Amino acid sequence: MLHKSGIIGLSAFFIAFSAGFVLATPSTPGATVYFSDLKDGETVKSPFTVHFGISGMSLAPAGTALPGTGHHHLVIDTKLDGEALKQPIPLDAQHLHFGKAQTEATLTLTQGKHTLQLVLGDGMHVPFDPPVVSAPVTITVE
Repeated sequence: MLHKSGIIGLSAFFIAFSAGFVLATPSTPGATVYFSDLKDGETVKSPFTVHFGISGMSLAPAGTALPGTGHHHLVIDTKLDGEALKQPIPLDAQHLHFGKAQTEATLTLTQGKHTLQLVLGDGMHVPFDPPVVSAPVTITVE
């Protein structure tokens, strides 16, 4: 049996969700994500493999709703900022999801400069609050 406060809480959740508001999952203080083998300014040959690191939180597949867990998203040649950090991360060629808790990816990018950034998303692909993001890395593909 749900207590009256539980019913009010669930009602607020469904109203917020249907109105387009997403409740952010809190991140663990000090948590970081990073590229473990890719440096800013590096030149690579395509295709190349990049490895993702995480500290202060754990990885779990998409759909998992355990505190302190999430999965990697790779943002290519664009940014997530402002309101975009409060919504589910898009799924397209510039926003890659690693919802099986993967820690690496092989990328095929066109020649030239590209910017890569990791964003940790919760079980529903929403960035944490505060966001857990890597420093952007600019690379040159030969």
